[in-house]
Amino acid sequence: MIFLMAGTSDARELALALKEQGYPLLASVVTESAAKSLQDAGIEVRAGRLDTAAMVDVLKSSNARLLVDASHPFAEEAHRTAMAAAKACGIEYVRFERAAAMYDDSPGVTVVDTYEQAAELAYARKGSVMLTTGSKTLQIFTRRLLQDPDIRLVARMLPRQDNMEKCEQLGMEQKNIIAMQGPFSKALNEALYRHFGTTLMITKESGQVGAVDEKVRAALDMGISVIVIGRPKIEYGTSFSTIDGVADAVRKNWEGILQ
Repeated sequence: MIFLMAGTSDARELALALKEQGYPLLASVVTESAAKSLQDAGIEVRAGRLDTAAMVDVLKSSNARLLVDASHPFAEEAHRTAMAAAKACGIEYVRFERAAAMYDDSPGVTVVDTYEQAAELAYARKGSVMLTTGSKTLQIFTRRLLQDPDIRLVARMLPRQDNMEKCEQLGMEQKNIIAMQGPFSKALNEALYRHFGTTLMITKESGQVGAVDEKVRAALDMGISVIVIGRPKIEYGTSFSTIDGVADAVRKNWEGILQ
């Protein structure tokens, strides 16, 4: 069995590719909506977050012989959990890391290493700030930006109940919440920027599949400054940025397992 950590659109493509090649596969996702997408494609799937001990139990109970981590580039805790669980079970760990987009030389774009740095820059620049980094780190921005009358903080995130509850707890006004599920076209991004009078957009470097390019391109075309938060710096060991690369690594590992 191959244990595949999924949940993103490109992870689904990888799951389908491995399934078509005949590998026994168990996909692991966080949400029920992600689970349904894979189930509809005929892939066995489990849903819910796992700590290291729970993941070790799942790996053992499913007789997993290989772990492929295709979770989101910013799912740092999930990556470390997967590497620890694979090591504890004595199985190989393979990372599928979608290709990164390079913004270091782009005029109008500032690349930072942390959410805290992004919040400090936004505080210094003022204006209408559109945050497109999700709800997980929302509190880093609200505690710095909501108290400043010269800043309007607009947050875009998935339309989930827990996200809306978190916004309420942190003091986000409903008029400044965009609850929508992407991907978003360049035209839609532009319409949202116009509607909220955006002067600064904050995003994560999630790669082209994560629709970062559309957000950034739309902002820059409209003269809106952009802050891009760089990916966590993690040493994965065996890592590939293409589905073919992962599939080839899986094939070689699987041949070794069967020998």
